[in-house]
Amino acid sequence: MELKDLLYIFLLLAILVEVSYVIYIMHSNRARSKNTAMYVDTSVLMDGRILEVAKTGFITADLIIPRSVIGELQLLADGSDSSKRTRARYGLDIAQKLKDCDNISVKILQDSGMPHENVDDRLLSLVKKYGGVICTIDYNLNKVAQVEGIGVVNINELSKNVRFLHLPGETIKLDITQKGQEANQGVGYTSDGTMVVIENASKYIGKSMEVELVRALQTDAGKMMFAKLTPTSSSSKNHILKNSKHTSDTVIAKIKSSGRKMNHKNISNNSNRAREENKSSIVASKKATAKSSKQILSAVGGKSQKPKSISKKSTNTKTKEDVLISLLEENQK
Repeated sequence: MELKDLLYIFLLLAILVEVSYVIYIMHSNRARSKNTAMYVDTSVLMDGRILEVAKTGFITADLIIPRSVIGELQLLADGSDSSKRTRARYGLDIAQKLKDCDNISVKILQDSGMPHENVDDRLLSLVKKYGGVICTIDYNLNKVAQVEGIGVVNINELSKNVRFLHLPGETIKLDITQKGQEANQGVGYTSDGTMVVIENASKYIGKSMEVELVRALQTDAGKMMFAKLTPTSSSSKNHILKNSKHTSDTVIAKIKSSGRKMNHKNISNNSNRAREENKSSIVASKKATAKSSKQILSAVGGKSQKPKSISKKSTNTKTKEDVLISLLEENQK
């Protein structure tokens, strides 16, 4: 074999390798294009947020809208349920606006030749056959696709992940770092860098205060929030100072008045004690007088009769004493 023949063989082998490489690249690109296709279901079109996402240029894959999805929207738009009818018509408008959008490629896939099955099952079959992912906000379809190993793009998860870290109505603790544009405003920043403008907070610069978020503002330049001081944080210090001053004044007044009250209390206690002693002495004298009168009566026998007034329980103490004294005088005589 001559050298010329060897060169021809070597050239043919090189051409064969190059052709094989080109075929491999074309096949991989086709597979990649299939895998990047995004199949849209009915719920996404009725939701409408996919149009705004597509306008921003975040969707680089081809959007595939099956003809069965358009048919379901048409069926709902002709139905008797007014709420579903309105949403279905809105979904048809979104599909048309997606086709007119320049930032994305939208294709209508004719799938009428497939066997009769509901729209969700047909969508799963299309993805298995041609490859790609499903774009949906249907919770059940999302779970079924995950079980079958099909990729899912959920608009709700996207919205949840790009929303504000804190929402209006929440109460957070914020470090007030600088003054705002207005004289009485203070400015602080959340952990994700969102600027928060707080009303009536200029005097709390350099302090950490509790604020209530009132409003959120999203612009092309970024996001910012507005807040106000909570009643506990704005007036707690004033209340503490007033309460402490009031408490100290009250304590001093109590201390001053306690001495007077103690003196009056001692005097009243002494007077009460004297009254009790007088009462006890009177009772003891009465008992002794009654005892001596009984002894005198038993000694004199029947010479003197006990007056009726003594036997009566209704007679008072003074009358009994007079009777006893008179009996003693008679006995002495």
